Amino acid sequence: MNVFKNATRRQALSALGRVAAGLAALFTVKHVKAAVQGAVSTPAPKGYDPTAHQWQMAIDVEKCIGCGLCAEACKKENHVPKEPGYFRTWVERYIIKKPKAGAMVMHGEVVMARGETVVDSPNGGIGGFSPSAVPKPEILKSFFVPKLCNLCRHSPCDQACPVGATFRSPDGVVLVDWKYCIGCSFCVQACPYGCRFISPVTHTAEKCTLCYHRITHGLKPACVEICPTGSRIFGDLKDLSPSNPLRKFYENRKLQTLKPHLGTEPHVFYAGLDGEVR
Repeated sequence: MNVFKNATRRQALSALGRVAAGLAALFTVKHVKAAVQGAVSTPAPKGYDPTAHQWQMAIDVEKCIGCGLCAEACKKENHVPKEPGYFRTWVERYIIKKPKAGAMVMHGEVVMARGETVVDSPNGGIGGFSPSAVPKPEILKSFFVPKLCNLCRHSPCDQACPVGATFRSPDGVVLVDWKYCIGCSFCVQACPYGCRFISPVTHTAEKCTLCYHRITHGLKPACVEICPTGSRIFGDLKDLSPSNPLRKFYENRKLQTLKPHLGTEPHVFYAGLDGEVR
């Protein structure tokens, strides 16, 4: 049947839009299932509906102790190469030095000025951090920041992929379909958060998937499960129960994201994030 017969131009365009949206939705759901089958060791259970969930992670910076257990657990769980430089998640240490000038006055209030910021992440934080080379008397503030894929709503990696191997699934996770990935590294270069790498084993792009093979089976991501201080908070925003850890966290904390000025709309939220973090 010709659905556009005797239709006005506006009606025809509207109908085309509905058809395109329907095909896109169907393709997305099928693509998610295909990607899970091809990219993870344990596929999503039969009947898993990605449109029924909205997975998200939050980080409480004030609770992170820099133990690196999260990065180590991630490598083991996801078979990430053991060599340095390959991480799906890692921990950075920020050391803010005292300024030589001391305090300064702004708007009538005494404000402690800041000096140089030193950032390191030896082996992604695995094994913890040795004492800093910066002498303690020179340190104004020191803290740890876990990093991972930011699950951007407008992900540059998705836009840069020339073959459609990278995509954002309906449940909020940015995935890579290894069967389509050609290892061109365009997505690696496009990611402003440094969250991707080309695997030396598969020669395809890798990144954090929130342990998609675990969360679709009702388990927590490996990094969340092993964190000894509860610094990582994970949950489903479509879970309206009062026990949802994400909802509790969001109600009581001021939330921030990394590099919000880029317009990527990151969906990993931080609490207690210092302005020096980049």
